[in-house]
This record gives sequence, structure tokens and C-alpha cells, in this order.
Amino acid sequence: MTISFDNSNSTQRIAAIDWLRGIVMILMALDHASWYFNTNRIFADSILLYEPGVQFASDQFFTRWITHICAPTFIFLAGASIAISNFQQRQQGINEAVIERELLLRGAFITLIDLCLFSLVSGKPIFQVLYAIGISMMLMAPLQRLGIRMALLLSLLIIFGSELLLMILWQPGSEIPFWLAITFAPVFGEAYTVLYPALPWLGIMLLGWVFGQWFIATPFDLRTVARLLMTIGWFMLTLFVIIRGLDGYGNMFMHLEGNTLIQWLHVSKYPPSLTYTLLELGLMAIILALLMRLESMKRTINPNGPLLVFGQTALFFYLTHFCVLTVLKLLFERGSLEQTYAITLAALIILYPVCRVYRSLKYRYRQSLLRFL
Repeated sequence: MTISFDNSNSTQRIAAIDWLRGIVMILMALDHASWYFNTNRIFADSILLYEPGVQFASDQFFTRWITHICAPTFIFLAGASIAISNFQQRQQGINEAVIERELLLRGAFITLIDLCLFSLVSGKPIFQVLYAIGISMMLMAPLQRLGIRMALLLSLLIIFGSELLLMILWQPGSEIPFWLAITFAPVFGEAYTVLYPALPWLGIMLLGWVFGQWFIATPFDLRTVARLLMTIGWFMLTLFVIIRGLDGYGNMFMHLEGNTLIQWLHVSKYPPSLTYTLLELGLMAIILALLMRLESMKRTINPNGPLLVFGQTALFFYLTHFCVLTVLKLLFERGSLEQTYAITLAALIILYPVCRVYRSLKYRYRQSLLRFL
């Protein structure tokens, strides 16, 4: 099956990428439903949040852990989408300055959603995943001029070297200056909260951009791409096992306290450790490879499948699912994990037709403000 980059309608997109993004949206909805409704939700993915020696209930831990793949996958695919989208626009004869301006505007818009809308709702400045995505997008405007090799080198330098810089500038529990908080180190404070300092996530977006550039430049079919992704995925997981097992650099102060599966998987997300990044991107590469193989076997793709719809309306889904969960919060109290899964399913059923309608409008009015969502 030949890879097509024609984005003139949803059926000509690469379905595997949209499916993966749709899976991520569903898992993210589960995590946020857990935040709203799960009495015993675990939130200990940082040395700043975890109390050594705490034992986790397996069902609660794995409900939280399976959602760890969301942010790195979404940001990696955002980088790949930038490369593919820019390629398409150049093929249409759009000026490079216009392409960069559009990327800067989109990045600024996404950043401001966090800094204005979500900060207003939270009652204090809060820097979450949209902040990291938006800032990274704006930085991609100049950084994509580096070329594939230099961008790959820079992404690996950030991913593998962030902890070294943090060890020099920061120790857990010490006071964090604002400039360090918004760039590298998280803050969970009363005045403001930084969950996603921008630069570690920029490394992941850069890596996604490199993948996207390679993807459009290489005349391979989906099966060939899938084989390479599978190889890269297993290589990353092997590196994860080695670095996690050595229990030193790369664990972002979250060291092993035993030899259980939970301890091996309990890695730092805030900020993302090398082990976290290798584990999640490795799993992402393997899942994407499997989805590409599935796509290559299908003669037709259902354009209205839930995964495809959610994957093609990701940012709209992100914003809308908070509204749905807030309404459902008026009807349900916090309770069991089983209730959390049931409410997640209800939210997805509500969101599906809404996202379908939005997708139709977005494709119909391509140059409207809807393009930013």
C-alpha cells in the first residue's frame, strides 16, 4: 500500500497515525475521568509527589500507568504532523514565510489556552501539556531549518542530556526559579503549577519531526515503515531495561525500591526521565507499527470509526472532554475505579457525535479559525 500525503479529505490521511492518536485520546479521557471521579487515584509520577515506601494497588497503578503513553505520543505525532503538513503546503506552492507564520500562530494559540483558559479555571497560572506543545511548536518554526541530521542530534541531546543539566541546576525539594520551572523542572506550588516544562518535551517533538521528514522523503510502503518502527521500538525498550536496571542516571531520582513490575514501571513523568521517554516512545513505535500493518491489510478504511474520528479531532476532543466531564460531575460523586471506567465510556459516547460534527465543519471551512483546533 503506497503512502499518501494528500490531506484533501479524511480518507486519504494515514489511518494508522489517526488511529494511534485516537487511542491516546481515549486513554487521556480515562485519566482525566479518574482525576474527576476516582477516590483512590494515584498521582505519584515524580520525585516531588512520591513518598518512598508507598505500596500501590495494582488496579489503580496500571490505570494510571497505561495513560503515560498519551503525552509523549501526542507530542511526537505533533512533530510528525508539522513535517507532513509543511511538506503538503510547499507542494501547493505556499510561501515558506507563510508556513512559519501559521506554525507560530497555532503554537501561540495552543499555549494561550493553557495560560489563559485553564489558568483561569484553576485560579492560578498553570503550565500543562498544551503549554509544552504550543511553545515547542513555536520553537519548531526556526529549528526545522536545521535539517534532519542536526534536528535529530538536538532531539537526542535534549532527551538524553536533560537530567544531567537538572542535576547541576536543581535538587528535589530545593527552591526553583521561575525560568527553570518553565523550561526544565516542574513546580507544584500554591502560586503556580508547572506540570510540563517545555524543553524536555521539545526533544520529543523534534524527534517526531525527524520521523515525519524521513517518512515523506522515503518511498517505502506501510509494511516497510512498520518493520523499521518495530525494530526501533524494541531497541528503545531494551535501552529502558538497561538504564532502569542500572538504577542510576536516567531515572530522574526515581530509583527502584524492589524488583516488582510496578517498581520497574514507576518512572518519572514530571519531568520526563530518560527511562520514561524510552519506555513510552518504544511502546508507541511498536503500537504504530502494528496499526500500520493492520492498515496495509485493509482494503477500505471506515472514515467514521471512533478511533479515526477522535484522532482527527484531537485538540477539539481535548477541550470538549473537560466540558463533558464537568457536566457529568454534577450527576456523579467520586467513587470506585469501576465507576470511573463506566463514566469514561459514557463521556466517549457523548463525544463521538460532537467530534464528527466538528470534523465536518473543519474540513468544510479549512481557512477559518477552526483550523487551529
